Amino acid sequence: MDSYTGFAGVYDELMDAAPYGEWCQRIVDYIEKYGVSRPVRGRMNDGQTLDEALESEKNLVLDLGCGTGTLTELMARRGYDMIGIDLSCEMLLLALEKKEAAGLDIMYFCQDMRELDMYSTIGTIYSVCDSVNYLLEDEDVIQCFRQVNMFLFPRGLFLFDFNTVYKYEQIGDSVIAESREDCSFIWDNYYHPQTHTNEYDLTIYQRQEGDLYRRFDETHVQRGYTLEEMKGFLTAAGLEFLEAIDADTGGEVTAASERIFVAAREKEKACPEPVK
Repeated sequence: MDSYTGFAGVYDELMDAAPYGEWCQRIVDYIEKYGVSRPVRGRMNDGQTLDEALESEKNLVLDLGCGTGTLTELMARRGYDMIGIDLSCEMLLLALEKKEAAGLDIMYFCQDMRELDMYSTIGTIYSVCDSVNYLLEDEDVIQCFRQVNMFLFPRGLFLFDFNTVYKYEQIGDSVIAESREDCSFIWDNYYHPQTHTNEYDLTIYQRQEGDLYRRFDETHVQRGYTLEEMKGFLTAAGLEFLEAIDADTGGEVTAASERIFVAAREKEKACPEPVK
């Protein structure tokens, strides 16, 4: 069963408490600390020389697993030249509607993160809100990271977060239910300790008209990882690990960290030579 189909229509409402502003500031802080990208408030154009076009690639920022584009838009409002990638066409349609309403210049593409394919290199790639946890096999994560590495500008920055094995162990087998004004959901959670995978069956009721609701059913499967595993995947993909923090507290990673934020970067490509 596909994920984020019916859920896409209620995603923003159910994510209204997500700390998008904090995520945005953290990404900006890390770009300023380690990155090559800078706010530009304008996309490369046909009037640029080849040297200028190559140089401008480092200022591109890519949101990998952008969903409905809420964080992508916040980054665009900070002046970054934004691209959004997501596998869900339903989520991207909502992102496009929001972009048009806001009058922002953002490009969106429907792609699998394991098959990332861009038209140029990218200065900064980030992926937040546990998108990486949807990659269920070691090779899936490594393949995604290899694609990231391939398209990063020399010394370009890769930022991502992930849910830990510890977090899914704490959730365990449980049921979560919540009712909102225009939608309600039931979340049946199952944790599989042998594979560190977490499966949850979502039943969503979305108001259509009056007292009429439409029901959606979706199954999502994620896998928990450890920081050491992620460091190994980065190395296997040719990326350089920089640092990691507890994504919820901003402090040091501990055995009880439920979400970890990682900074890494491209380390082997040479900077483009000026055109003679």
